[in-house]
Amino acid sequence: MSKNTFSGAILFLGACALLALTVFAGASGASGAQNSNSNGTGGGNTNESGGTKHGSGHMAADHKFAMAAAMGGMMEVELGKLAAEKGASDEVRQFGQRMVDDHSKANSELMQLASGKGMTLPTAPDAKHQAEMRKLSALSGEKFDKEYVKMMVKDHKKDVAAFEKEAGGGMDAELKAFAASALPTLREHLQMIQRINDKMTMRRGGGTSTNSNANSGGGTSNANGNSNR
Repeated sequence: MSKNTFSGAILFLGACALLALTVFAGASGASGAQNSNSNGTGGGNTNESGGTKHGSGHMAADHKFAMAAAMGGMMEVELGKLAAEKGASDEVRQFGQRMVDDHSKANSELMQLASGKGMTLPTAPDAKHQAEMRKLSALSGEKFDKEYVKMMVKDHKKDVAAFEKEAGGGMDAELKAFAASALPTLREHLQMIQRINDKMTMRRGGGTSTNSNANSGGGTSNANGNSNR
């Protein structure tokens, strides 16, 4: 082999090696880009999944609110029937009847709303609430009034807080609107039962008959005024 031929062969082999390196580097870059895109897509899916999970959490809170509102509303009606029948004072009997009227209407609205969304809400008190009803049913006279009023103050404070939370931060527009529309009535109920509780406390504390009668007259006027509204 001549010197020129040998040099040509060396140059040819060098060019082939350079071409092979170039092709390999290009393939590696494409693979890296594909992996990067794949990872990026995965990250996007993760974020999307996280967002869905976050949204589902809010919807679960709406469902929880509806379940609790349905159960609480049923209890207000059942306990209200007891109060209207067994209450020792006119105020307690009248308040009990108001609970039956107002909460029966609200319960019907909530059931209709939930039915349109495919929600299944409770239609009977659970074991815990049945026990509370039995406890109250066993009482009579002033003991009944005292326990009923105590329960109503506690329940309505909790109800107002729950409905305010749903009205302000609920994700379901219809449930949110339901909570907002029910709030004025619930707040009125709370004010009414707090006035009754204050008067009962005053009587137990030995307030003078003059003050008691004056407060009683004012309280009745306010309660009737609220009722008419």
